[in-house]
Amino acid sequence: MAGNADVDDVVRNTLQVLDAAGAPAIPVARGAVRPLIEPARPALHVHGADGMGELGLPAPRRRAAAENAVAVLRREILSSPRPVTLVPTAPLTNIALLLRTHPEVTRNIERIVFMGGAVSTGNATPVAEFNVWHDPEAAAVLLTAGVPITMYSLDVFMRVLVPGDEVRRLRTSWEPGTWLAGELLSRLPFDGPEADGPAAGGLGDAGAVCAVADPAGLVTRALPVSVALAPGRTRGQTIVDRRRAPRSYGAARNAESHPLVDVALKVDAERYVGLFLDSVRQG
Repeated sequence: MAGNADVDDVVRNTLQVLDAAGAPAIPVARGAVRPLIEPARPALHVHGADGMGELGLPAPRRRAAAENAVAVLRREILSSPRPVTLVPTAPLTNIALLLRTHPEVTRNIERIVFMGGAVSTGNATPVAEFNVWHDPEAAAVLLTAGVPITMYSLDVFMRVLVPGDEVRRLRTSWEPGTWLAGELLSRLPFDGPEADGPAAGGLGDAGAVCAVADPAGLVTRALPVSVALAPGRTRGQTIVDRRRAPRSYGAARNAESHPLVDVALKVDAERYVGLFLDSVRQG
C-alpha cells in the first residue's frame, strides 16, 4: 500500500527486508496505489526518497505475487487453520477494500492490531496521525469491521525508543538482518526528552508487532473511537471518547453509536525494546 513511499517502492522494500532477514517465501503482494478517495500523499522526508533510508540495498531476489494484496489476504485468511491477527502498519486502504469486498474473512480474524490514530497530538496534522490521515475513510471502515480491534496509537508509538548505544551495536553486526535493523533505526533518530542519550532510534511500527507477541506490555482501555471525515483541519483525527460522563450527557448513546476499540494508553517501552533486540539478534 502506498504510504510514506510509492507502492512499487513499498513492495521492493518489503522484499529486500525479507531477503536480509533470511525469511522464507512469505507472500508479498502489491497493494493499493492511492487512498479510497484522495490522491496519494507520500511522506518522503521520513524515510528518504526510496522509503528505505536510501541505503542502496541490492535488488530483491524474488518478485511479488501475481495477485493483488486483497486477493492474497483473502486467500491466506480463509485458508488459515486458526483465526489470524492482522497487524496493518500503513494506511488502511487494503484492509478496507478487503473488508468491503470479502466480508466473509471476518469469521477467521481473531483481532486487528493497527498502528495508527492518536489520542492526543498528531504528526501529519496537529490532531491527526499519518496512517489514518492518509486514508480516513479506510480507517472508518476498519473501525466498523465487527472484529476486536487494538489501536496502537501514536501516543505509545513515540515512547518506545532503542538507546543510541544499542543502535550502534546493531550497525556493526555482520548479520544482514541485524545490520539493516541498526541502519534503519539510525535513519530516524530521536533526540527528544524521552531519549536515553543522543541518537536513540524510534522502534516505530514494530511496536505494534511487539504488542501482538507480548500483549502484557501494553495497557489498553476499551473506548468509543470515530474518525473525522469532514474536510478541514480536523480531517483524519481519531476521536477517542475518554469521558466518564453521566447518562444525562449521552455517554451511553455515544458508546452505542461508535465502536469500542482497545486503545493503547501506556506501554512498557523497555520490555518491547528488549523483545525487539532479542528477535533481531536471534535472526
